[in-house]
Amino acid sequence: MSRALSIGLLGVVAALGLAAPAGAAADARFEVLLRGGHGAAAHASAARGLLARAGARRAGPSVPEIGLETVAPAPGASVRELLDALRSDPHVRAVVPVQRLSLRAAPNDPALSQPEATPGTPAGTVLQWPYAREGLDRLWDISHGDAALVGVIDTGASGDHPDLAGKIQAGVDQNGDDGFSPTTDINGHGTHVASLACGAAGNGAGIAGAGGNCRLVVERTDLTTASVAASIIDATNRGVQAINLSLGSDGGRPPDPAFVSAIDYAYQHEVVVVAAASDFADTDQGQPASLLQPTGTGPDLGSSQIKGLSVTSATFGEASSGGGIGSQISLAAFGSFNAFDSGGGGPRGLIGAFPPPTLAREQTDFSTFPPRAPCACRTSVGADNRFGYLQGTSMSTPQVAGVAAVVRTINPLLSAAEVIRLLKQTARRPAGAGWTAALGWGILDGGAAADAARRTDRLAPTSRLRAPRVTKAKRFTLRWSGGDAPGAP
Repeated sequence: MSRALSIGLLGVVAALGLAAPAGAAADARFEVLLRGGHGAAAHASAARGLLARAGARRAGPSVPEIGLETVAPAPGASVRELLDALRSDPHVRAVVPVQRLSLRAAPNDPALSQPEATPGTPAGTVLQWPYAREGLDRLWDISHGDAALVGVIDTGASGDHPDLAGKIQAGVDQNGDDGFSPTTDINGHGTHVASLACGAAGNGAGIAGAGGNCRLVVERTDLTTASVAASIIDATNRGVQAINLSLGSDGGRPPDPAFVSAIDYAYQHEVVVVAAASDFADTDQGQPASLLQPTGTGPDLGSSQIKGLSVTSATFGEASSGGGIGSQISLAAFGSFNAFDSGGGGPRGLIGAFPPPTLAREQTDFSTFPPRAPCACRTSVGADNRFGYLQGTSMSTPQVAGVAAVVRTINPLLSAAEVIRLLKQTARRPAGAGWTAALGWGILDGGAAADAARRTDRLAPTSRLRAPRVTKAKRFTLRWSGGDAPGAP
């Protein structure tokens, strides 16, 4: 993978006889490697002498262990004079311009750099602020997610959206004959969710999904238990590594047998099922979340009752956002900027893909009393207005599902149970802290999960013993060989 080097220093490139890049700055800095001993005292003495002889100033890290000093011209001095002095100094063994690396696999999606302009948002916050906080930059340095496949069971997904075009491997209608296809979404929820899981990364448009280049199996459901159960089975049969369920029932109901059977089927086929916890501070998350992480099992990493992940929502301030709490919570991911109805300012949720205008949620709903006002949730990324803000555990869950699918492809030898445990163990939380009722095992950290997956060896060593050959002297020779292949491809 190439590393883009950005010197960006007008004085440096001029002094070295190179063409200056557009917009290059005049603040030239150099890495100087000194000869001789590199102890702290010796280096400090040598560095002081260097700065005095060269007419330079310290301008960055000083590393005695390798004799490194970072310098720049003193006020009023020229880059040419500094370079001449450094190159003629017998105590200098190397001098090079300070270089800046770009992130490997850094996507160019505008939402990762476009400022969030909603009043109440701290300066410097970008539209897709959860990206770095959830370690997705580090995840994509390990895998772009090309082999990952996520099942999204929802209201469909807009297949012609620039962040989803070409990403839908299969679209299946579990909604009956209502005249709409799985790749048409009149609600907007499914498109938003699908984009947070697998929105095209690095395409120069819109946002980037947590799973990068992962693809989608879109199961359009009518939200009945039978339809959702059928969707779980179908997505499993199509080879997904993870299934996203940003839906659920009220708590207090007996386990639905169709849900139980479908979840067991997916789990037995090594699929990581991820479901949204309640959007309120409930301790019973409703189904299917409560079936994946049953009551009392949240703090227990080893319970055999665990069949998946129940995900609650975290805010920009990294506190619970009013989503589900208690012993049915597995972990959290960002789902809103502020707690619901807090009046704290900032954007109204996470940004994600939306179908073209206008959705029903963007219009006044006169079927309720009092009438429900339009959501005012649509926004633009660049000049494209096919994006919007939604908040809640529905937005948290697809980020976890996207990462889970990528982790499974990084090390296919890991079982669903091992991936579930790994995502909990690598979640970000205060040092020394364990599970909490508010955020479970912590906030999703995709980079830490991916790194742990590739370092986990599940291949046992192999050995071979050849049968002995007995001679007349009653002697025989045993020939044994063995090996240990890497655990993760």
